[in-house]
Amino acid sequence: MSASSVRVGIIGAGFISAYHLAGLRAAAGADVRVIAGRTETSVAAVAKEHDVPEITTDYRTILERSDIDAVVIATPDHTHEIIAIAAADAGKAILLQKPMARNSSECRRIIDAARRNDVSLSVSFMHRYLDEVIRTQELLADPSFGPVQAIRIRNATPGADWNDWFFSRDFVGGGVVMQLGIHGIDLTQHLFGPIASVMASTSLARRERRLADGRSVTSDFEDHANAIYRFHGGIEGIHDMSYSEVQGCDRFRLEIYCAEATLWLRTERGLLSIYAPAHTGQRTWMVPDLDTTDFGARHHAHWLAVVRGDAPTDGTAQDGLASIQVAEAIYRSAASRHEQDVEV
Repeated sequence: MSASSVRVGIIGAGFISAYHLAGLRAAAGADVRVIAGRTETSVAAVAKEHDVPEITTDYRTILERSDIDAVVIATPDHTHEIIAIAAADAGKAILLQKPMARNSSECRRIIDAARRNDVSLSVSFMHRYLDEVIRTQELLADPSFGPVQAIRIRNATPGADWNDWFFSRDFVGGGVVMQLGIHGIDLTQHLFGPIASVMASTSLARRERRLADGRSVTSDFEDHANAIYRFHGGIEGIHDMSYSEVQGCDRFRLEIYCAEATLWLRTERGLLSIYAPAHTGQRTWMVPDLDTTDFGARHHAHWLAVVRGDAPTDGTAQDGLASIQVAEAIYRSAASRHEQDVEV
């Protein structure tokens, strides 16, 4: 592909589409030509807000167009497999919203379709690209921090209230683990390597849910989960997940405990703070400088570079599968009350 703008179609006009549309605009290098949604009224409103020139209620018309190079798939989980495979068969590069699919079997079929058609397949894990995460990767490469020994991560929100499909087995593969905890699973594996085994428990505290539009729904899934991870590299991690916490946390809270340093991300100390005397020369908490980028800009700039061939395939398709495999191990452990190996 040439260095010109990537011609993009957006499939899905729901809540998460705003992140992708704003990120593509901030990244530059994308020509967003069309967006698909379930109803003409809803998709027209999103298109107007984000200056997308064309709309459709049939995503297949986007896949049929020769003037579309790549698609962002931001639709409900149960549609990911059928739409992603159709996009791959149409020769479109793909950015697929997390969770990659409802289970690992669906993930594998999507990966197989991308390989068969030789198209780029990426899974959207936005937290990898946050300024504080990038800086943390740089800091952990400093030998003065010593090896990472243990980590704790928390993902918590009040839960999705903008649609009922989040709470139905017909549409999703799980509750807080699949919808929110998957972010933390990917982020920890991205930073610390693959998780080897899991010991976990899950529970459901709020079976009845009231949506923003006033409707009440009954949840089929867990809204709390706690997992202990054993990473292949020897690190032990604790992962707390809640889908019914009134305040929640700011995307995530991550604590990293190294032999000679401690790093806290998105805590009461700020986006990133470190206690690292061997690195800073001071026995006090320090706040390192962070780059400041628009939310989603770095993420979408990287994806566009992959689509153009200016950057190597990012591996997030396999990582998307790996995150689902950890989630499945969490569910097996919670059901059996025993530690479970992560299947690969």
